Amino acid sequence: MRTDIFARLDREPEPPKIEVPRMTRTRLALFGGTSAFYLVMVVAVLLSTWLVTLDWKIMLFRPYQQWPEIHGFLDYYVVLGQRGPTAVMVAAWLGWRSWRQHTLRPLLCLGAALLLLNVSVGAVKLGLGRLGPHYATQVGSAELFAGGDIFPSGHTANAVVTWGILAYLATTPRARRYLSALSAVVALGVGLTTVYLGTHWLSDVLLGWAAGLLVLLALPWCEPVIAVAESWILAARDRVRDRLRDRRRLVPSLPVASGGPRPGFFPPRPAGSEEPVREKVGVAGRRAPATRG
Repeated sequence: MRTDIFARLDREPEPPKIEVPRMTRTRLALFGGTSAFYLVMVVAVLLSTWLVTLDWKIMLFRPYQQWPEIHGFLDYYVVLGQRGPTAVMVAAWLGWRSWRQHTLRPLLCLGAALLLLNVSVGAVKLGLGRLGPHYATQVGSAELFAGGDIFPSGHTANAVVTWGILAYLATTPRARRYLSALSAVVALGVGLTTVYLGTHWLSDVLLGWAAGLLVLLALPWCEPVIAVAESWILAARDRVRDRLRDRRRLVPSLPVASGGPRPGFFPPRPAGSEEPVREKVGVAGRRAPATRG
């Protein structure tokens, strides 16, 4: 006997009416405040202020040596911020959502968010070229423009975006609140774990949180492009489906004896063409006997 839980796993008969997030005043204010925080963090590191000093104090404190008993667990926990495993897990869930709701929007939103993340974070990483704690060369230095790719933290930003997209795509306010809290805890834990392991400076993590949040806050601006892409993909799918259906209709479905030749398909003869002259053949292909004179 089916229950409501299993019934909800079935595909919905029609696409539900989903309220697409808009760029509200609150979201604009958060975007502006996060952008200002992002800029302050970059300037603080560029000028080697107290933030860089704090980075070095935490690095020399070596948290992984102070609390070695949690090192093994955190080695696994930090995987929640790696691009490959998290993208696969979240894409699988959103793929099921797309199938169930007859829409490609969840997968397209994930793709747009990851694209924005790669472009924005990757450009700053390569532009500033900061080295990580394990490769630092001079105590007290910001280690900028040295060929590194550590600032901002990609692990942290990816955790914010990958898990935060679930809250962004939630269909009810209650689910959005719960998923927002859960994604914030996961992203906070991933960022602090990288500091514990010594793979990132604290300022890397702070900027990674801001970078990921900016991507999520900017997603409503991408919604019109996502809608156009979804319409184009679905229209292309329908065209391919119609062509395959028409091709199946043209193939004859005649019964074929076992071991016999299969019926061939010949296109219709164009109008006005003449039929070839066929010569009559005798019974069993034998010639009539000649008369003797």
